[in-house]
Amino acid sequence: MRSQDLRKLGPEIDPLKLSMDWGVVDLEKPQILVEDVWGDALPGSYHLKDLSDMVARGVYASGGKPAHHHVTDMCDGIAQGTEGMNYSLLSRELICGMIEVHWKAQPVDGLVLLSSCDKGVPGQLMAAARLDDAPAIHVPGGTMMEGPGMFTLEQVGTIYSDLKRGEIPPDEYRFLQRSACPTEGCCSFMGTANTMQSLSEAMGLTLPGAASMPAFTAGIRHKAEEAGIRIVEMLDEGLKTKDILTRDSFENAIMVHAAIGGSTNALLHIPAMSREVGVTIKPTLWDELNRQIPMLLNVRPSGHHPAILFWYSGGVQGIIREIKDHLHLDAMTVTGRTLGENLKEMERQHFFEHARRHLESYKIRAEEVIYPASKPRGEGSLAILQGNLAPGYAVTKYAAVPKEMFRHVGPAIVFEDELHARDAILDGTVKKGSVIVIRYAGPKGCGMPEMYYPTEALASSKELCTTTGLITDGRFSGASRGPCIGYISPEAMSGGPLAIVENDDLIRIDIPGRRLDLTGVRGKEVSLDEAARIIEERLKKWKRPEPRFTGVLSMYTTLASSAMEGGYMVTDRCEK
Repeated sequence: MRSQDLRKLGPEIDPLKLSMDWGVVDLEKPQILVEDVWGDALPGSYHLKDLSDMVARGVYASGGKPAHHHVTDMCDGIAQGTEGMNYSLLSRELICGMIEVHWKAQPVDGLVLLSSCDKGVPGQLMAAARLDDAPAIHVPGGTMMEGPGMFTLEQVGTIYSDLKRGEIPPDEYRFLQRSACPTEGCCSFMGTANTMQSLSEAMGLTLPGAASMPAFTAGIRHKAEEAGIRIVEMLDEGLKTKDILTRDSFENAIMVHAAIGGSTNALLHIPAMSREVGVTIKPTLWDELNRQIPMLLNVRPSGHHPAILFWYSGGVQGIIREIKDHLHLDAMTVTGRTLGENLKEMERQHFFEHARRHLESYKIRAEEVIYPASKPRGEGSLAILQGNLAPGYAVTKYAAVPKEMFRHVGPAIVFEDELHARDAILDGTVKKGSVIVIRYAGPKGCGMPEMYYPTEALASSKELCTTTGLITDGRFSGASRGPCIGYISPEAMSGGPLAIVENDDLIRIDIPGRRLDLTGVRGKEVSLDEAARIIEERLKKWKRPEPRFTGVLSMYTTLASSAMEGGYMVTDRCEK
């Protein structure tokens, strides 16, 4: 074991351990790093200390010795629309880096990771990939209960816009706002948190049935204890993360993502993870697989129901069962069984029948939440676009785009921050038919914050949502919906064509054709050849804005890669 080898090298290790809650007999046991993002900062992490304690019970029961470590994450919902959101993607890198530090700096043999939310989950999964010679299990922190009348957090942006427009009374707004998050757990919609929990299970890093579990039940604590037991067994079996994270497992994740209509932020996180194990995920793969996989999940923001009903309807295993003919069922998982073998075991244990009993309380059938593959809601959920405005690709979640906006040409109205764009939408400055441009919002521009407020203001406007587009080199919240295209690469700060778009330039969006182009100047159409010449001439005159950040955010904006490559920090890699 690694821990015993390091003990031989460091005579100080034993006395330092014995000064705490370690007995002499513990020193010879398998050492398990129990790493969570517990803290009082957000509901998805608030309960993780309790789950970590359950993991520790499982480790003890199997003859191991757990050691708790914490790297608290941040809440994108709390940071939304403030300077704090610039630090969100950076926080993923810091979480990953600190777990690497914790692993490298002490004698440990296995790793259990606990997280629920937007950057905690991908940060921890990146760390597992980086430390791929170790056995690791991810324990998702689950999903919170829905609010009254099935109200959930992602709808707060909608009612806020309604309040500003005078379409909802203040007392009704306050009641719903204060009732949106009734328990711990991640937000109850298919945002980035539930998406990444689901993809963790699809990749085989999570025990079957663990992703998106109700966070307030005893069942999730039992899963955590089971993970503590299982990690010690993995040590004995020699099963490591590098045996699990293969190209097949990443393709499984992308296919499950298509079926659930997952957050576009997964296009940042999956490539960043795969890079750590030497697997290159090209943007075109997402488009290819989304053309093959049916869209099945009827959960907000692309569907109707809160995400708590996803797990009651079968969860990730229910999706795997519906699209199994497309998946690599022989991919290995943390159970020591393949993805296909896990599914058979869940069926043998009557998992689906038992979970679906909960739906009786809601008077909803499972087929209303997870559609059968034979009668899908649609084809895939996202598209990869390219064109003279996005030579390095862009992304749209067409499952949440009104059909009227699949093809659109309109005059640009340009903004260089999201709040001015939001205010212009709400005060009527943005006219229907326009294409809103928000730039300098990519990783190098300002850390790539979410554009949630302007997208929600747009999507909630009855006049604009089917007539007006939004394009940006920033990213979107997992709660985002509407006629929006993001992750445009190269970003404006890197001299991408978005940097030279002017007001009243004509922009063509063609989702079926997978195109995003500048096609006119001052409202007059030009040929694509002429547009290319205009873009080239403007870029010759363009000057990169001066960097405006200091401290750790300055480090990230300097080192960040393209969004379509994962937005990771480009550094010289040391040997694993």
